[in-house]
Amino acid sequence: MILQEKIQAQLPDWRERIKKLAKEHSEVKVAEVNVGQIVGGMRDIKSLLTDISFADPAEGIRFRGMSIPEVIAALPKPDGAEMPYVGGLYYLLMIGEVPTKEQAEAVESEWIKRCHVPQHVFAMLRSMPKHTHPMTLFVLAIQSLAPQSEFTRRYHEGMKKDEYWMPALEDSLNLTAELSVVAAYIYNLKYKDGKQPEFDPSLDYGANFARMLGVEDQKGYADLARLYFILHSDHESGNVSAHATHLVGSSLADIYYAFSAGMCGLAGPLHGLANQECLGWLLDVHKKFGGVPSRDDLYKFAWDTLNSGKVIPGYGHAVLRVPDPRFTAQMEFAKKHFPQDELVRLADMVFDVVPAVLKEQGKAKNPAPNVDAISGTLQYYYGVREFDFYTVLFGVGRALGVTANYVWARALGQPIERPKSVTTKMLEDVVAKATQPA
Repeated sequence: MILQEKIQAQLPDWRERIKKLAKEHSEVKVAEVNVGQIVGGMRDIKSLLTDISFADPAEGIRFRGMSIPEVIAALPKPDGAEMPYVGGLYYLLMIGEVPTKEQAEAVESEWIKRCHVPQHVFAMLRSMPKHTHPMTLFVLAIQSLAPQSEFTRRYHEGMKKDEYWMPALEDSLNLTAELSVVAAYIYNLKYKDGKQPEFDPSLDYGANFARMLGVEDQKGYADLARLYFILHSDHESGNVSAHATHLVGSSLADIYYAFSAGMCGLAGPLHGLANQECLGWLLDVHKKFGGVPSRDDLYKFAWDTLNSGKVIPGYGHAVLRVPDPRFTAQMEFAKKHFPQDELVRLADMVFDVVPAVLKEQGKAKNPAPNVDAISGTLQYYYGVREFDFYTVLFGVGRALGVTANYVWARALGQPIERPKSVTTKMLEDVVAKATQPA
């Protein structure tokens, strides 16, 4: 299997690098931790290791060192498609090299072989109450796939530590293949006829998802699906979904347990649910003005929103200090394919007006748009208008990055994560000592 062969070839060098850092340079300081970071959610503490992606404050997310525009330009595309193979992105994340078209198609072929979801998963989903949230169904489906874990089986058989990554890769390929089928079924079960979807072996991952979801413009939505899954695949290891997956995986739990933990985090309003809030705000503006408002009206509405104590969702980012390249890529896609759509025109006007308002207000460190400011708008255009489903879409994409991190964590023998806590009194004592007169 192509991914296993490539990782196997790289591992000796990677393991030696990690071993040298741990044994010869463990006392070298990387950064200092302050009280604000301890009480403020560990913000910006440099304590996680990943080579899969990096959120550059000045350039946005980089996948294996490549910017979003570079990734989209470099990855091979299906014949007649505008956006790259999702399998090509997975190869890049796993191997660290841009694949050939044949290598990208080899990953796609692995997914086709592995996409058969056990019937008990569908039965379990059908047994849940109709009002169950799609993310609850998604998490339950992931956990119900756990009995097939190769990692768990091999671990209990007594495999060697340096082999952990191989069944971890098997599980990750199975999971990423099955997730698109699971997500499409949840959509059909919740909002359509409940039909059980099936992969078409003649189609790639993105085109299959468009087909299984049953959108009207399948060719256009296939390109959007490819773009969406690529853009949402990874964002360093520190965000909630990635960190939760890594944390649980560090206990040697299989990827099904680990990823379900990550998806529980993604379901939070401060993480994956943000895309719903952004689209909801745009729709509220559109409804209030009966269409796209004038620039002056939008400016006043933005100030009214802030003055009422509310926030304008989709603007500002914990790391980035520039417009999120994932926002830019989706906005460019929308302007190319449906520039006259009123929500797209409104989102573009918000991009022009809101950062200036936030700068005038003076509270936002980074008033530029993030990925959530536009992602729901594109789904809405193609008829996927059920807000509660958007985070499931996010989860399918996020699986690509966190499973790549999971495989490499097992390959490099990363230990169980166990930070140390302090008490409030300890912090107060530190502050008192630091502020005493000399």
